[in-house]
Amino acid sequence: MSCRILVVDDEKKITAVLKVYLENEGFSVITAYTGLEALEKIATENPDLVILDLMLPELSGEEVCQQIREVGALPIIMLTAKTAEVDRIEGLNLGADDYVNKPFSPREVVARVKAVLRRSGPNRCTSSQLSFGAGDLVIDLNGHEVYKQSMAVSLTPTEFKLLTLLAQSPGQVFSRSMLTERLQGYDYDGYDRTIDVHVKNLRKKIETDSQNPVYIVTVYGVGYKFGVEADA
Repeated sequence: MSCRILVVDDEKKITAVLKVYLENEGFSVITAYTGLEALEKIATENPDLVILDLMLPELSGEEVCQQIREVGALPIIMLTAKTAEVDRIEGLNLGADDYVNKPFSPREVVARVKAVLRRSGPNRCTSSQLSFGAGDLVIDLNGHEVYKQSMAVSLTPTEFKLLTLLAQSPGQVFSRSMLTERLQGYDYDGYDRTIDVHVKNLRKKIETDSQNPVYIVTVYGVGYKFGVEADA
């Protein structure tokens, strides 16, 4: 299971760094740079946790936190340059689950995210995801969505089915006839070589270099296998 984390900070370098560290741990990351944008992303993206800076344009982090708490118990970790004890207490009183002072270690923030999610219960995360290549390729099994380098990839139903079949069993070799049998009932016509067409199209969409694939690998004389283990 993987969680969707919303990182809200008007300093783009901070959001970029946190995004990299969180994605390396298998999280799906959404970003926002203003208080109003944060509320919009919460409404449309349904994140499982928010990392929220207090000093935001348009709407302060405190106001964002208050509005979140008015409607639910979405976990919140506050980021701030304010170091006084009274400021930390105020943030926690507003409903924050944790509080991190700037400057901070990205590894510490990741550790705190994991801790807050554990305290929030085993069902906090809403989407089952497979992540490969340190987040280079992410497959959302529940949402039927695929992301390459954080960009959404448009797949046909058959392409998605084929990709997930291979990705859920890294290293296992599937013959063309096995794949045809598993995917029968979609748009296959019964000919083994139809698989080759779908593989070719998939490679164009998910491989960095479709001529030298690392995800969907050909096993000559047999069929195909998924060549990368899932991120831990």
